[in-house]
Amino acid sequence: MLMMARHRSAVSDYVVAGVLVFGVITLIAIRRGLAHIRQLDQVSLIDGLTGLSSRESFHADYKELAANDEELAVALVDLDGFLMVNEHHGHAIGDEVLRRCSAILNTQVGDEAKLYRMGGDEFALLMSGKLAGTLLEGLCRNVIERLSRPLQVYNLSLTLGASIGLSRCSPGKPASASEMLRRADVSMYASKRAGKGRCTWFTAEFDANRAQTRDIDEDLRQALVHDQFSLLYQPLVDCDTARVACVEALLRWHRPDGKSIGPDVFVPVAEQSGLILPIGLWVLRRACMDALAWDEIMLSVNISAAQLRNAEFPVQLGQILEETGFDPGRLELEITETCLVLDPVVAERSLAMIRNFGVNVVLDDFGTGFASFGFLRQFRFEKLKIDRSLVEEAETDEASRAVMLSSVTVARAMRMKVTAEGVETEEQARMVRAAGCDQIQGWLYFKAMPAAEIGKYLNRPLDMASIYLGHSSAQAELFDEPERKIA
Repeated sequence: MLMMARHRSAVSDYVVAGVLVFGVITLIAIRRGLAHIRQLDQVSLIDGLTGLSSRESFHADYKELAANDEELAVALVDLDGFLMVNEHHGHAIGDEVLRRCSAILNTQVGDEAKLYRMGGDEFALLMSGKLAGTLLEGLCRNVIERLSRPLQVYNLSLTLGASIGLSRCSPGKPASASEMLRRADVSMYASKRAGKGRCTWFTAEFDANRAQTRDIDEDLRQALVHDQFSLLYQPLVDCDTARVACVEALLRWHRPDGKSIGPDVFVPVAEQSGLILPIGLWVLRRACMDALAWDEIMLSVNISAAQLRNAEFPVQLGQILEETGFDPGRLELEITETCLVLDPVVAERSLAMIRNFGVNVVLDDFGTGFASFGFLRQFRFEKLKIDRSLVEEAETDEASRAVMLSSVTVARAMRMKVTAEGVETEEQARMVRAAGCDQIQGWLYFKAMPAAEIGKYLNRPLDMASIYLGHSSAQAELFDEPERKIA
């Protein structure tokens, strides 16, 4: 019995010791786990790639500052052209670009505002206090100027730039961190649509416009299904023969309720949603089918930057030419400088494939933006179209006239034909003829018209002095709006 009692006591001691050891081990594990969790929390507040504060840190800081009941201002910075850096040079270069840009932003911002990496190529700035919005806007303009300079990454010289959206809330009118970021995001995309490299403040109109854009987008999808689009054609007159040499296809949308929406309204919406791709193919196919009846003249169709960036577009173009039987040598595709500036490498590759079909390429709206003689030399267009604004200015301004004359001279030296757009007066017509333009397009000779009317203007020269439309303000209502393009 004594031996059994001693044995039970020993077992009891082992059990107690085991429980104590287990408890100590458990306590250590809990402490280590809590320490690890705290460490993870700290990591989540820091962006691993750039070392900047993270999105989680932004929300925490914003909540703390909002409790002070002061003016709060937020800026969302998006790097322009970063996607192309990743696509062309790989993610390793892209990551290094993000690190370099983070360092630049850190230097520019200093202690004036708090800086965060929100993910991808987006950064945020947060500032509070009196005049926070005004001070943050000034800081953002400095950021844009600095990021517009070439960035040296290894052996590459990269130019990105930045677009910025700004939002603020006044004391007594609080907004959540998520709402402030949403407003800044909306404003940032407004900066991109306006040409990039700028900062834009959020206004209530942006949300109203977004609602309108959503409605137009939904209606556009129905318009494609129910065939609500139509084409008009505006003839171009040859300056030497006084005959119609070409017609340009112009897209129109007539809704079932009787309202007509201009391309300047619905085309940007279609470009944002991606609907411009099927709409553009519809225009191209319809125009080729209509123009089969006009075998002695050229057909000109506008294509958007989105179409040119689409790797499948050259193949789709070839299919349309084959399906319709349209002669590719009679087709001109008009592109704007935007198509080239956004991604010149992709544009050049697509244009080379398009030219392989025998299709002509035209640079539209020359004289309105960044397109230079370097563009003409690099892409070697078959035709140059001088924008209506330059024609109007050249009529009264000597500097604009000199630009127009030099443009025509360079284009002809490169064996490009030249068209003057938006010619509305005999004086303008005489001026562009004297400058050496090959073709004239504008209300002076023709308004846009349905396909059925084109035939009666073919096969005969026009009296270029007597067919001036010369409409008064009352007569203007009888004619189409000034020609607008699909792109």
